Amino acid sequence: MHQTEGGFMSLLYRRLVGATGFSIQGLKSCFRYEEAFRVEVFLVVVLSPLGFYIADSSQDLALLFAAMLIVLIVELLNSAIEAVVDLVSPGKAELAGRAKDQASAAVMLSMLLFVAVWAAIGWQFFAGVAGK
Repeated sequence: MHQTEGGFMSLLYRRLVGATGFSIQGLKSCFRYEEAFRVEVFLVVVLSPLGFYIADSSQDLALLFAAMLIVLIVELLNSAIEAVVDLVSPGKAELAGRAKDQASAAVMLSMLLFVAVWAAIGWQFFAGVAGK
């Protein structure tokens, strides 16, 4: 078995630092080049305080934030798919178009999930406020 210099903890630290660096680079790149991602990040920043206000429990808060993060995650994957498709298929190709459309559909579904979660928890909150 190959021994790494410094042992397992050194390897783990180097992998975590390296992976974190690439992840931050990916977030910056998506924010810089993808308008949809910037809009979604803006909505996360604006809606986060509202989430703390309308959540009746830690489970509600987790659902609200998970719904927002899922949209960002799916948008990152959509952007990555689009970039790779554009790289390998600069012209019009049916499979390239299908890949991009399907990735876009995934974003749409994540947004529908976001709306459903926020609507359900918001409805509970505002119905509870109106009933008091």
